[in-house]
Amino acid sequence: MSKTFDEIKITQELIKKKSITPKDDGAIKLVASYLSKIGFKCKVLKFKSKDSPEILNLYARIGNKSPNFCFAGHTDVVPVGSTKGWSVNPFAGQIKNGYLYGRGVSDMKGGIGCFIAATHDFLKQNKKFNGSISFLITGDEEGVAINGTKKVVEFLKKKKEKIDFCLIGEPTNPNKLGDMMKIGRRGSFTTHITLIGKQGHIAYPHKAINPITPLIKILGYLKSKPLDRGTKNFQPSNLEVSSINVDNTADNVIPEKAIASFNIRYNDRHNFNSLKTKITSVVKNFSKRFDCKFELKFIGTGTSFLTKPNKKVLSIQKIIKKVTNQKSILSTSGGTSDARFIKDIAPSVEFGLVGNTMHQVNERTSLLELKKLKLIYKKILEDFFN
Repeated sequence: MSKTFDEIKITQELIKKKSITPKDDGAIKLVASYLSKIGFKCKVLKFKSKDSPEILNLYARIGNKSPNFCFAGHTDVVPVGSTKGWSVNPFAGQIKNGYLYGRGVSDMKGGIGCFIAATHDFLKQNKKFNGSISFLITGDEEGVAINGTKKVVEFLKKKKEKIDFCLIGEPTNPNKLGDMMKIGRRGSFTTHITLIGKQGHIAYPHKAINPITPLIKILGYLKSKPLDRGTKNFQPSNLEVSSINVDNTADNVIPEKAIASFNIRYNDRHNFNSLKTKITSVVKNFSKRFDCKFELKFIGTGTSFLTKPNKKVLSIQKIIKKVTNQKSILSTSGGTSDARFIKDIAPSVEFGLVGNTMHQVNERTSLLELKKLKLIYKKILEDFFN
């Protein structure tokens, strides 16, 4: 195999691109240059909107026939934090004691490097394979995800571009390669509550309306009532309060406003509208009881979904076990991913590197696991097209 398409070298080059969301720093162009060399037709897609920055994305494809196997991922990374805690330059792609270090190496530049190398090897041995391979790569997964995969999916729908199956290279494994494959995700739903009372002197509470009291009651009620006990494929839905804010610096003043935010990660027993109705009813009842006005803002960032463990999914599970000697748990745990957009056009599963250092100081991945992941991806392609 040409050294140019070595998974470690590709990943090192990607790490050197300081692509902290929304900055690209040449990462998308680098992926496109590798894919162009092996015959892919690459289209760089730029999207922007009024309140969010321009994002570079890539859709690349080789072949015109069906089925179309797509690999999806992101080149953007989170900030490094204080560099004092790092034992290496986070953007140097340095190898140390059998590990490749760098921001984004596990989440998920290593996955992209492995799939490019795997595709190169597959095409070298299967010049006339029956189907197509595509890459859907975004620069906006770690950010607001407005001008990234969501917009690419809309573009593909308009172009009537069909994807038959999608593998997303997120770092799904908690501890070792082969631990876990994601076949679905919980939905995510954020609520911002503002309760409006009446400001007054704290010594004369009967002349004021304290909005903090009903706010505490509302949050306490919502936390004390479990949404469900889980379902066959999902863990119980969970509500977590993320902030409570009362802009009041005076100890002898009852404030006019009290604000809080909470997020619900929910399973397939709920949807955006059902949760919105439930929360609105609770807030309305407590606000009325305490004579407060209220404002609500709801933000849904993804619905729950599941890719049923069909033959393709189970076949991938078998390939992973053959290479790693681990039977992957088929899971729907964790946060959200861009699978929440892709599932609208294709069945999707997620499998990548070990994620126990992602977003941390000294993010790193084992060189051996990079090689194994490349082999897994190659065998998945062989199995899919055979």
